[in-house]
Amino acid sequence: MGVGLVDYRMPSLGADMEAGALVEWLVKPADRVKRGDIVAVVETQKGAIEIEVFEDGEIAEILVQPGEKVPVGALLARIRTEVSAAAEAETKPDAMPAEPPTAPSEPHPALAKPAPVVARPVGARVLASPAARELARSQGVDLGGIIGSGHGGAIVRADVTGRRVDAEKSKPAGLDLGAMREAISAAMARSKREIPHYYLQHRIDVGPSEEWLAKRNAGRPPEERLLFVALALKSVALAARRFPRFNGFWRDGKFDPSSAIHVGTAIAIRGGGLAAPALHDVDLLSPDLLMTRLRDLVQRMRAGRIRGSEIADATITVSSLGERGVDALFGIIYPPQVALVGLGAILRRPWLVGDVVEARPVATITLAADHRVSDGHAGALFLAEIGKLLQEPEKL
Repeated sequence: MGVGLVDYRMPSLGADMEAGALVEWLVKPADRVKRGDIVAVVETQKGAIEIEVFEDGEIAEILVQPGEKVPVGALLARIRTEVSAAAEAETKPDAMPAEPPTAPSEPHPALAKPAPVVARPVGARVLASPAARELARSQGVDLGGIIGSGHGGAIVRADVTGRRVDAEKSKPAGLDLGAMREAISAAMARSKREIPHYYLQHRIDVGPSEEWLAKRNAGRPPEERLLFVALALKSVALAARRFPRFNGFWRDGKFDPSSAIHVGTAIAIRGGGLAAPALHDVDLLSPDLLMTRLRDLVQRMRAGRIRGSEIADATITVSSLGERGVDALFGIIYPPQVALVGLGAILRRPWLVGDVVEARPVATITLAADHRVSDGHAGALFLAEIGKLLQEPEKL
């Protein structure tokens, strides 16, 4: 075994991102890191975002200091990793393989387990980054009452920020909603300018889903109840598995399908603003686990504590305004994705059941899709599959 250096660069956290400002490092040279550890906080138009590392190793050097604004792809640090002798040989000029090597079957970086939140034993020393300590002092916040989410359980700036609420109680502190609105506008203008959208809508009797949810939620406290949105997200993910033309990206003039299904979930931020961080591998999650992760994602997004991979790698987006009473939502695709599913309100409507007209709970589900990748026939089949799954919730 030998050692190698891996470049750690400013990640792209969305199609609209050109640069980011480094807020703080949560590690220092010689620190050991594991895949999935949070190592830095970057400020973007979407707010402060925690950045993961995707290699096991040791921080060799840090090249960008807090406060510096750097473009996407700029070198931030280097990580010293262990490499095998075979891998070292491949890097030498005279070690030419007889045929192209096969790409290793590494899991997608987004599948890495997130760094766990570490509980602090009573009386233990409080670990916190300098930026977190300074912010806590300025706001009069007791660090002893905060559980850190950083490397080794350290309290980071975002942990302190999540405890603050402004006078209007309308937005997480540190989030520039004006900048976010500009970013949303730029991305949506680009989408309508470059993507040939087509739209479809499909009405579904969701009575079976509501009945199944009522039985499943019987006896549960409100904070543990399953909501219809969990079934809808799972149905979209399973439909995307069957119809992969709606799950992926348009890049370099061609469709790049994704083997993973990471569903971006549109979340309204109090005071204005919108973000759509991803729930990872939704097709593999049970409805209960999906609901738990959705609640956690919404809470962290509104507290300004979201991870880079959650912002950057959604493969399809679901947006819902049903709770606002909207019948149907016709969305704009977030580039480079190729599809967006909209969920409307569940309303009681006259519905033909056999030969009898009944009042049934009906939801309108819409699709905005990229005509360069799919057509209306495929879109109709995709929506029909979502509807079929929602009528068989026990199979989700």
